[in-house]
Amino acid sequence: MFRARIVVAVPMFLTLSAVCWAQQSSNSATAACNLDDGRQVRINYNAVSAKSDKPPNGRPWAPGGSPMTLFTEAPLSFGGATIPIGAFTVYPIPGKDKWSLVVNKNVAAGAAYDEKQDIARANMETDPIPDAASALEVAFMHVGSRCTIRIYFGKTAAFGDFIAK
Repeated sequence: MFRARIVVAVPMFLTLSAVCWAQQSSNSATAACNLDDGRQVRINYNAVSAKSDKPPNGRPWAPGGSPMTLFTEAPLSFGGATIPIGAFTVYPIPGKDKWSLVVNKNVAAGAAYDEKQDIARANMETDPIPDAASALEVAFMHVGSRCTIRIYFGKTAAFGDFIAK
């Protein structure tokens, strides 16, 4: 029984490592939120230049051609849906007046976005910022069980709450 668990754990680790490795690039960046109990939520993304990458208005955006990747060690609530522990792709959906964020379960490298794979979607609070961000920036603000993702691109700041369960 013990050996069977090791055999199952190794392929899962290799799969998550392959997803992480496949989406690394020279401009890759990570934002992390450390919960009070030691669990972590993090996003890997391409810190694309605002001059070289234009997000599609009203459609899921994969900065630099690769979606953001969410890794969570805690079940999360986002937009009324539950996100289990694991790895997921994340797509911001920029709009003229508001942004949304989609969490998708398809983490296969190079896979096209498929709305049927969405597990959570929520509108984000957006605010204009006076000084334009020259590159995509993602950060977390942590308060209690809440990890607020902050996405800065151009003159827009978008915010959404992931709540640990």
